[in-house]
Amino acid sequence: MYEPIHPKSPLETMPTMYDLPSELVGESGLPDEFHIIQADLLTETCKPVGYASEEILLATDLNLYYDPRHTSWYKRPDWYMVLGVPRANEQNELRLSYLIWQEGVTPFLVVELLSPGTEDEDLGQRLREVNQPPRKWEVYERILRVPYYVVYDRYENNLRAFELSVNGYKPITLTEQRFWIPSLGLGLGLWQGVYQETKGLWLRWYDQNNWIPTLAERTEAESQRAEAESQRANRLAAYLRSQGIDPDNLPS
Repeated sequence: MYEPIHPKSPLETMPTMYDLPSELVGESGLPDEFHIIQADLLTETCKPVGYASEEILLATDLNLYYDPRHTSWYKRPDWYMVLGVPRANEQNELRLSYLIWQEGVTPFLVVELLSPGTEDEDLGQRLREVNQPPRKWEVYERILRVPYYVVYDRYENNLRAFELSVNGYKPITLTEQRFWIPSLGLGLGLWQGVYQETKGLWLRWYDQNNWIPTLAERTEAESQRAEAESQRANRLAAYLRSQGIDPDNLPS
């Protein structure tokens, strides 16, 4: 008996992340030490309100394939956040790239760290060439419609942020080099300090009251609290002994 052949769905026929290159292919602006450290700080201090860590992807230099009609086209943001996608729990599940047609979720925020020679590309100041993929600005603004786009130039200590509107990106007015994202319950701004033993002006997340602490800062704060508690206990024990009371024999 003849059985009709049903065509496969696009998801079955389109390339997966195993079929596409995950390394840089002829791109300028290769990651340097600053890019690595800055991305680490963004990841370590990013704690959106209302989202569990296992449903947030924080990606650094991970190829972003964005066009199912041109499956070899990609951008490689310095850092980006995707909300509502599962984070890998096993090593063999770690992403080689991020494919829009498989994941189905657009990044919520993209950060580009300006390098010499990349400013025109990152800020949309270079026109698209004929028969070439679109520039970053066009991809983020018009194709993916990423809600927030952030550009930081460490050479000029210049932070620029953009929010998507109906007509495209509009600049966000910064207050003391910071801006707030209500839906995340977080803000992003420039912080002067030392991170990974390197002093500088860093892009960092903050909540309504303070900069989100790093693991090293939380550890140091806990150590200081423990030391203060130990000193308080020692002073109390010394006082009790001065009054003829053995603190070790006090009733519990």
